[in-house]
Amino acid sequence: MHPLISAALAARERAHAPYSHFKVGAAIEDETGRIFTGCNVENASYGLSLCAERVAIFKAVSEGAGKLIRVAVVADTPSPTPPCGACRQILWEFMGDVPLLLANLSGQHETVQIGAMLPRAFDASFL
Repeated sequence: MHPLISAALAARERAHAPYSHFKVGAAIEDETGRIFTGCNVENASYGLSLCAERVAIFKAVSEGAGKLIRVAVVADTPSPTPPCGACRQILWEFMGDVPLLLANLSGQHETVQIGAMLPRAFDASFL
């Protein structure tokens, strides 16, 4: 198993999902090989919840990560589940068109580019 998927799997176990029971883990690698993890954290006011991918990005930024080069997302779904639209935007802005490793608890996995998940993405180049 890819080490980034293993890290995302471990992060998933720490998810706080008492309402949806949908636990997700994410792991992001920077150019130095450091790995930053995140899990989804729900709130009774759903709009205040955060997805695992955004938690991992924000942790990487706050901990002084170098260039972010790869991300993995793990969920307990029949097939590997891609990030939501908000997370795709954040991943694009902070990472660009890097590999996105998707996996589930059954061992299925696939790799796609973030750019394929968010065609014609909005970023600072439009400002």
